[in-house]
Amino acid sequence: MELARSPTSAPARAMPALDARLPRIGILASPAIWSIVLGVASASGFRPLGLWPLALLAMGGFALLIARSSGWRQAGWLGWLFGMGHFTFGNNWIATAFTYQSNMPAILGWAAVPLLSIYLALYPALAAGAARALTAGRPIWAIAPALAGTWTIAEWLRGWVLTGYAWNPFGIMLLGPFDRPGLAAVAPWMGTYALSGLAVLIAAAIALVLLERRYILASIAALLLAVGMYWPAGPGETGRLQVTIVQPNLRQDRLNRPLFYEANFQRLARLSRPAQSNATRLVLWPESGLSDYLREGYPQHYYRSTTALGSPRFARSRIANAMGPQSVLMTGAVDLQIGEGRAKGAYNSVTALGDDGAIIGGYSKAHLVPFGEFLPFRTLLEPVGLSRLVPGTLDFIAGPGPRTLDLGEHGRAGIQICYEIVFSGRVVDRDARPDYIFNPSNDGWFGRFGPPQHLAQARLRALEEGLPVLRATTTGISAVIDARGLVHAYLPTGRMGRIDAVVPPAREPTLFARTGNVLSLFWAVILITLAIVAMRRTAG
Repeated sequence: MELARSPTSAPARAMPALDARLPRIGILASPAIWSIVLGVASASGFRPLGLWPLALLAMGGFALLIARSSGWRQAGWLGWLFGMGHFTFGNNWIATAFTYQSNMPAILGWAAVPLLSIYLALYPALAAGAARALTAGRPIWAIAPALAGTWTIAEWLRGWVLTGYAWNPFGIMLLGPFDRPGLAAVAPWMGTYALSGLAVLIAAAIALVLLERRYILASIAALLLAVGMYWPAGPGETGRLQVTIVQPNLRQDRLNRPLFYEANFQRLARLSRPAQSNATRLVLWPESGLSDYLREGYPQHYYRSTTALGSPRFARSRIANAMGPQSVLMTGAVDLQIGEGRAKGAYNSVTALGDDGAIIGGYSKAHLVPFGEFLPFRTLLEPVGLSRLVPGTLDFIAGPGPRTLDLGEHGRAGIQICYEIVFSGRVVDRDARPDYIFNPSNDGWFGRFGPPQHLAQARLRALEEGLPVLRATTTGISAVIDARGLVHAYLPTGRMGRIDAVVPPAREPTLFARTGNVLSLFWAVILITLAIVAMRRTAG
């Protein structure tokens, strides 16, 4: 089979059949097998592996498979197979979460990952099928901008359809090491989803150059990529607000056992003592670390289940004693919805406390995790033995969405709890822009792969929005991230400690901060238009 090209284009540049360029190793000559293998390899660019050159080569190889497919149906099928490999490997940390619950067999986690991938793979299938339809009968190089544009749109859809699953956008592998933004430095002018399109464009272009055996050009492109990924960042501005981020390193199996509630609190309190007296300071505790109910008005037996004295006022006062004067603390907590004398729902919340123990603000998580914080179709799934991963049968209730807490001299805080930070364009109240984003999390569920992937996505939000992100987690990775996506300080997974630092300043609102994901879709349209216009010119 020859590569598709315009019937009216000049034959002098005709390219040999792709089959002649691909290695033949038995069954691996099958495009279906190649798609799965390339999908797995493309996920190697995510943290903690960070093998971005291999990931780009894999995506480039996938683009060539799409270009040589017989039509959009076969391209869609190959895209689905690619997605199965890509998401199964990239989301392997989900299986670890099943080992920290007792209501379902832990081995179910290894089935959950490919089952989720069956759905997620529809988005690469959509991107591949659409790109092949756009480039039918046209020169092979048109696949690069076409696939980049359709991939951008597909990732945007994945971020919101059925509540969305935006974890690990492909473009995140363009993020540099902790002290460098890498090629992701363009995110303020593109957004995350268009950054993924850029990564696909680069990958497909390099694959096409290699297919033509232009090795010098490919070497120059590889050198420029390496320089872009590791180009040092200039000096940043310095803030003024002192912050203490506490990482108690509470193992997942201790968090929900009443036997450890008091010991967990004492560890948080001990790590929060002021280093100097009378310093204006922001103190940050993670999600899930505090067992106490902090608000008034619940039936007494709920308070007795968390503190010895059974009093929310007592719980707040001893927190105030731990953090000292002129401090404000924000901590993950659980709030209850009470009706008819009992809890009818719960909120995964952040509560802000003043140095006198008074509640000065709060936020409830809006983007809840299906099967984690609530069980969809409970009446159907619970009878067959399925449950949510978080202990208990009381589903969490979604909050109203991004909100900014005005903490006076402690700044305006935007809050995104755990998983919420991964949703591009949906982390900031645009009518009340904060000075920083607080991202408390419990990453103890996520094994070895999840925490570094979570941190990388928080760095992208900082870049997009031009806002620092402050992460406090139970087991790591806690970090101070500036508005350029650079990590100023961090505590790795599995270490108990605290970070004493200064909150980096916010930048002026970025183009993305002003426009949101409309910007990414604009770039997608540009890429698709480029493919169509260029093809027409060639055909003419």
